[in-house]
Amino acid sequence: MATTLTPIPQVLAHKVEPPKKGWLDWITTTDHKKIGIMYLVLTFAFFAVGGVEALLIRLQLAVPDNTLLQFETYNQLITMHGTTMVFLFVVPVMAGFGNYFVPLMIGAKDMAFPKLNALSFWLLAAGGLVFYASIFFNPPECGWTCYVPLSSAEYQPNGGVDAWIFLVHLTGIGSIVGSINFYVTIANLRAPGMTWSRLPLFCWSILTYSVLLILALPAIAAAVTLLLADRHFGTHFYDPGNGGSPMLWQHLFWFFGHPEVYIMMLPAFGMVSEILPVFARKPIFGYKAIAASTLVIAFLGLMVWAHHMFTTPSPSVVLVFFMVSSMLISIPTGVKIFSWIGTLWSGTIVFKTPLLFTAAFIATFLIGGITGIFVAVYPVDWQLHDTYFVVAHFHYVIMGGGVFAIFGALYYWYPKMTGRMMSESLGKWSFWFMLVGFHLTFLVQHSIGLDGMPRRIPEYADVGPLATLNLISTIGAFTLGFGILLTAINALRSLKRGPVAGADPWKANTLEWFIPSPPPQNNFDAVPRVRSVEPMKDIRAEIDRRTGAHVEAPVEQPA
Repeated sequence: MATTLTPIPQVLAHKVEPPKKGWLDWITTTDHKKIGIMYLVLTFAFFAVGGVEALLIRLQLAVPDNTLLQFETYNQLITMHGTTMVFLFVVPVMAGFGNYFVPLMIGAKDMAFPKLNALSFWLLAAGGLVFYASIFFNPPECGWTCYVPLSSAEYQPNGGVDAWIFLVHLTGIGSIVGSINFYVTIANLRAPGMTWSRLPLFCWSILTYSVLLILALPAIAAAVTLLLADRHFGTHFYDPGNGGSPMLWQHLFWFFGHPEVYIMMLPAFGMVSEILPVFARKPIFGYKAIAASTLVIAFLGLMVWAHHMFTTPSPSVVLVFFMVSSMLISIPTGVKIFSWIGTLWSGTIVFKTPLLFTAAFIATFLIGGITGIFVAVYPVDWQLHDTYFVVAHFHYVIMGGGVFAIFGALYYWYPKMTGRMMSESLGKWSFWFMLVGFHLTFLVQHSIGLDGMPRRIPEYADVGPLATLNLISTIGAFTLGFGILLTAINALRSLKRGPVAGADPWKANTLEWFIPSPPPQNNFDAVPRVRSVEPMKDIRAEIDRRTGAHVEAPVEQPA
């Protein structure tokens, strides 16, 4: 059948207008691409700050009975680090990638509500500013979960907890606004022929991420509003001495907090599902199974919040229900891992940096998932709860899983955003430092936890192997940090010195690679008609048929 698509050579010849310069253009923009870049710059800046906080924590724990940090400072760093990474990096960085690439992947010219899109970013920025302003009047010391009574006015009379509450409110409103925008955009602005069964898997993951945010955020909004009332207006929602219950906080917080894990991970799954088939040079294995498992994970994720509360006085029937439902999540997750391995199986593997990070994601997340099965068994959790085993499990899932996928996506989509390739050699050095550093840091923490070391303590006695294991963990943290620094240098250096990328440097599958790099302001001169889940393959095949010349991807030249 003849196609009405604009031929690729004509599209690639599109004259890219130079972007407007000046800070005023950036702060007033409603262009989804600029907003996406601002999201990424801001969230990676918070990632750097949170990383420095983590290194300070590890320095304190490098040797027994260390006096490097005061106990109060250590507790503040624990709270700042956890809050920064969850609320100011992993969740909003996914919105950054989503803002930039969802409209391009579905053939839209912008998000459905451009002004609301800008509002969601500025609410995130305001939340981060308010939270970090607390360093001038005593930061909070209640962990990223801010359990009561630790966060009550009796224990935290300063304004640090109030700043944390306002962070949750501001970023929460921004996330809900952004999620509604994503949902409407994906539902209504898809390219001709892009049915639900042809929607890119990254867009499926962003759609599910958005629904989870809309459903889960009201719970934590209610929780922090009640906490604010307890702190300042004389109510006693969480005060057991006056008819309240600290358990109410845990139920409300974890009804949000566990879906939050999948809010962070589902977009990472989508990134992996987009990157793997490109570098395996074969279609994604089990497209429908991956899309369906995304929805199943989201549904089950809303039903398992109390597995964080196994050590609370709950009836056995409740513990059994949440144990079984927690284990059920391993089934759709296993479907994804099986599909990813099936995609690589017998593929023509191209060992580029995005693939390395993606493969590391699969292996590392699998380890985190297996340790999650242990803590899902509530008698085992009674022994492991609040030990470093839980710290190791959480970081294997979020850092080893989510962050490796984020870095893979950064290397994969950097050419599209900037028009330049990042250095492959520097990227691979960064990958190996990060991989080795990560496992040095967190693998030994399983043993530290099994030896009984509690988390969130500023010092420990020199007993058994604790000193050696903690020193290894600290060395690993700095190795990991050096690897991350190499990627930062790579990204900044490549802005001017990287090889020119071209429109489709990876020979990829989705529509963002149809247009020049970086994309023009209006995205598409002509929106292609989508005929499969791999529209760019179809377009290249049509060009081959018309011209008889095979369109190859540009080969990266040494920097």
